[in-house]
Amino acid sequence: MRKLTLIAAATLSLTACQHDSLADSSTPFEMKSASAEYITASALPVTTVSGAITSNTTWSGVVEINGIVTVKDGATLTIQPGTFIKAKPNAIGEGSGILVITKTGKINATGTESQPIIFTSYKLLDGNEDTTATPGDFGGVVILGDAPTNVPTTTTIEGLTGSDYYFGGTNAAHNAGTLKYVRIEFAGYDFVGANSGNEVNALSLGGVGNGTTLDHIQVSYGQDDSFEFFGGTVNASNLVSFAAEDDNFDFDNGYTGTITCALSLADYNSTHTVSGGSPDSNGIELDNNAGGTSTALLTHPVINNLTIIGASSTANGAVYENGIHIRRNGRLTLNDAVVTGYPTGIRVEGSGSELSSASAYSTIKVHGFSTAVLGTGTAGIPVANLLTGASSVWGMSQPFFNNGGWNVSPRNCGNFQGIWTKYDFSVVQ
Repeated sequence: MRKLTLIAAATLSLTACQHDSLADSSTPFEMKSASAEYITASALPVTTVSGAITSNTTWSGVVEINGIVTVKDGATLTIQPGTFIKAKPNAIGEGSGILVITKTGKINATGTESQPIIFTSYKLLDGNEDTTATPGDFGGVVILGDAPTNVPTTTTIEGLTGSDYYFGGTNAAHNAGTLKYVRIEFAGYDFVGANSGNEVNALSLGGVGNGTTLDHIQVSYGQDDSFEFFGGTVNASNLVSFAAEDDNFDFDNGYTGTITCALSLADYNSTHTVSGGSPDSNGIELDNNAGGTSTALLTHPVINNLTIIGASSTANGAVYENGIHIRRNGRLTLNDAVVTGYPTGIRVEGSGSELSSASAYSTIKVHGFSTAVLGTGTAGIPVANLLTGASSVWGMSQPFFNNGGWNVSPRNCGNFQGIWTKYDFSVVQ
């Protein structure tokens, strides 16, 4: 393992508003060792928080979440650029920190390109260069609101119980605040076991409205899904899901927002979910609801400029399922999309499920090792845009993470190789 060099950085005050950058893009993202920015942060004082936040609060420096922390009763949690947030491990060494912005709370987590806000594994902040982080070391971030969903407003967000965790309502313009230039790493937690339906995702959004800002967010090595949208109308831009254990993007319960510029990137060496002994990891999984019933409000996101990258070979791609899986009465409008490196590129199944394109189907290009597309709406994609067999780069320089020299250009719409991400994927280890 390569020896890491500690970068120089000024000590960060827990109350200061000015932070020196700790960004280090010299090392590709892996689960093996803590790089310079984490080693530097591990020397800083730590503030431990727990319970409910009911008045305006500001975090900076290094913050440790003990258990579940809720923001409620009109309070706003402000997180300064460059702040690191970790979980306090429980007795068995599993990360347990979960941050919940309830329907009555708000978050202002506005990082910068050079000083992103980082939710990460406590194992990377222990001062040990050789520490190995694992999915589940940090519980996750949950944001709730009162925007429309297709479930009762007394529904609790997946993985939690109690009225603090209700989501949904009638306020499409609900504003939960801002997440901008944020990384969430090694997060997620399943309280029962894989695919139990009782999971906390890395970033869960329940009934969040379109007054909320979600921009430049990277989720990496999550246990379960990277991003899951449970209803709501929130829009989001410049999203990166890297090495998800289950699905990279999951939509259900009547979500109707717009996603602009999103990347799903696989690392076939990461952990993967199975269901009934078969691979169950998708680039996108989309349902109207768990029962597949038709409702007045259907799950129907619009996604513009989407890139889904799996594995470069059939053997390595076998640990995945579909690039996009639309099912259970779900609908998806897709514009300007590239899918490659999954056994099936786009699968649409079940009564009422449908793929559509608001601009032109010619902007959708799909590869699958065995099947490019199947199901309602996929017939509109030109035959020339459908490939099977060997993986396709669809004009990108080198999109597969495990092949070295990663470069998704010309589809780098979100500055995916900028210093806000972890790491510069173009560096060959």
